[in-house]
Amino acid sequence: MISQKKNSGNAATPDVPVKIGRAHPVTLREVAEAAGVSTATVSLVINQKKNARIADKTRQRVQDAIRQLGYRPNAMAKTLVSGTSRFIGLVADGVATTPFAGQIIHGAQDEAWKHGYALLIANTEGNRDLEKDAIAMMLEYKVRGILYSTWFHRPTDIPETLREADFVLVNCFATEPGAACAVVPDEAQGGHSATQILLNAGHRRIAFINATIPAPAKDGRLQGYKDALAAASIGFDPDLVMEAYPDQEGGYGATEELLKRNVTAVYCYNDRMAMGLYDGLREHGLSIPDDIAVVGFDNQEVIAAHLRPPLSTVSLPHYELGAAGVRMLLGLDEAPNDSAVKIACPTIERASVAAHSPV
Repeated sequence: MISQKKNSGNAATPDVPVKIGRAHPVTLREVAEAAGVSTATVSLVINQKKNARIADKTRQRVQDAIRQLGYRPNAMAKTLVSGTSRFIGLVADGVATTPFAGQIIHGAQDEAWKHGYALLIANTEGNRDLEKDAIAMMLEYKVRGILYSTWFHRPTDIPETLREADFVLVNCFATEPGAACAVVPDEAQGGHSATQILLNAGHRRIAFINATIPAPAKDGRLQGYKDALAAASIGFDPDLVMEAYPDQEGGYGATEELLKRNVTAVYCYNDRMAMGLYDGLREHGLSIPDDIAVVGFDNQEVIAAHLRPPLSTVSLPHYELGAAGVRMLLGLDEAPNDSAVKIACPTIERASVAAHSPV
């Protein structure tokens, strides 16, 4: 506590008490006194006990007192009584610090609020000890369930403590078949859609620059490429599939080999790779999309929307992954145990592809 008063020289001197900190929360007893009832009656009204014999006028007095005093029920006490809470946990290895993957949190949070739940988020940066502590804390809070997420689509091992709650894997899947519900992006559909953008523009000789790093995305996006060509009655030519490290330097370094393939269009494993390819093609005096059309993958807004010309791409459905994970956890969406639920990757068409007339 600090005391102050103003003297004739407007200087502050100790005298008048000034409270620092917050006021004490309104208690159940204060509500009871204001409503003229017992604390037991207030408790029955707050917990909405249907069989409680409370007159409507009495119930209304209690509700008025709660509103006027600003009383807030003890959520933890209610949790102990009910055995569950209005919280949903989200444990992630790096989603919160990854701009485009952060949409998983956004989608999960919006869907949780829609159904009367709040999200408890723990970003572990891959630290197993921190992850274990975060899950333990969520279990103590008796969360309705836990979403366990990774910032990129990959297989994962399920922490043992996670099995103590209902849980759904988001953007990852268990290495043991049928071990857990999971929701992941449909990489093959995304690869098909990326290739289809180029096919729809009239291109027939289309290269694919894939990643060198093993991942579900690498396999799925290649399969989608093959499927799209097959559906268009175009034979798969393995010579048109190249590999590069999935970043800007990788795309730039692939330019020389790409130009030897005599293609009119190229689909890149991700937007960063496409950004590097843009640089390489310009150094060779080639124009996008007039000389070569380019499509990326991921729809990283800071890249795709701001390249010149803006990049056509396929978006990873991070927002919907988070939202679908919550729905699955709450039993609102079907959750098969034998396979992951795949969420479609939407196309984003921009100016890096133009109509092409096959020779």
